[in-house]
Amino acid sequence: MEKFTRLTAKACPLPQPNINTDAILPARFLKWPRDKGLGTVLFEDLRRDAEGKERPDFPLNRPVWRDARILIAGRNFGGGSSREAAVYAVYDFGFHCVVAPSFGDIFAQNSVKNGLLTAAVSDADAAELAAAVAADPAREVTVDLDEQTIVCGNRTYSFAIDPVSKNQLLNGWDDVDLTESYRARIEDYRKADRERRPWASPNPGS
Repeated sequence: MEKFTRLTAKACPLPQPNINTDAILPARFLKWPRDKGLGTVLFEDLRRDAEGKERPDFPLNRPVWRDARILIAGRNFGGGSSREAAVYAVYDFGFHCVVAPSFGDIFAQNSVKNGLLTAAVSDADAAELAAAVAADPAREVTVDLDEQTIVCGNRTYSFAIDPVSKNQLLNGWDDVDLTESYRARIEDYRKADRERRPWASPNPGS
């Protein structure tokens, strides 16, 4: 998994609250393998009309934000069903960070396993960030995970993230890698346990 430390990029505002995983990736695309290009159908029913034409008023359809790498979203982003493919679609489109006042719990858990930073800010800060990038679409924003800050122009915002998730993202660790990082402590525990309870360990000679 790719490490996340610091990202400077354009940010796309999508301040609508309660964008759930079905809006992020409609259910009909769940049968697609990831290598088919889930990023191409991100927000499909929001981005396109019934005839498949792009809605010009949808932010991601504006040329200036097609290469955005940061998404400024509304409250409860990623709520709803527990489809990890929704995270794939967000990441494969090119977003490596989503900033919002809150996230669906399972979406946030799936995000850290796939290198996507979910940065939680206050409602006021999210609204201010969205307004700032809407007013100046070419403006770049810097997200620093180690410092847990977002810099936009002359303003600096703090964001919250679970400490374990932060550690995994900074190191590029999935759950297996995280467990491996405790290998020495696990071995020390096993050794101490064998000495304390020798009767509990299998005897290879028996």
